Amino acid sequence: MLAGAAVLAALVFGLLAIALLRRDRDDSAPRATVWIGWLGLAMPVVVLSALLTYALILGARTLPTPAPDTVTVGVEARRYAWVFRHPGGRETQGVLHIPAGRPVDASITATDVIHSFWVPRLAGKMDAIPGHTNVLRIVAARPGVFRGECAEYCGTGHKDHGFTVVAHDAAGWAAFVGGTR
Repeated sequence: MLAGAAVLAALVFGLLAIALLRRDRDDSAPRATVWIGWLGLAMPVVVLSALLTYALILGARTLPTPAPDTVTVGVEARRYAWVFRHPGGRETQGVLHIPAGRPVDASITATDVIHSFWVPRLAGKMDAIPGHTNVLRIVAARPGVFRGECAEYCGTGHKDHGFTVVAHDAAGWAAFVGGTR
């Protein structure tokens, strides 16, 4: 993104320099339509197309697409707690356990008001709506501990409505699912 912004900034400053340094000519009127046509119409189309493509590629990563090794976890938001239902029937409060290197589909719902499940370092944000289930794909590239937040104001205790995500290596995940951790 930084590279794209740098290219765009260089283009804008270059065009500004051309406009300021260019001498006024009487025969420049017909050429103005070329500048307007190519830079006023074509450039925004190219830039917006590139941004749309980038957004679609990133967005596709968060969609729950079928995969053979996908883990499904239930996420229930309530004022001011998170309940996670893991494979094998294990339930935890405030700590989501996931395997590192495998896709995890979080089935997100709420019991009272609208909340928003957000783990900035792992995935996008998804609303937790009472009576409705949304699915968000989470992938942790490596084991670690990550912070999650409720990103939708849900009342006076909202500031403390966070949770922890623990991404386990293969052995740690097997131990957690097996109940030894």
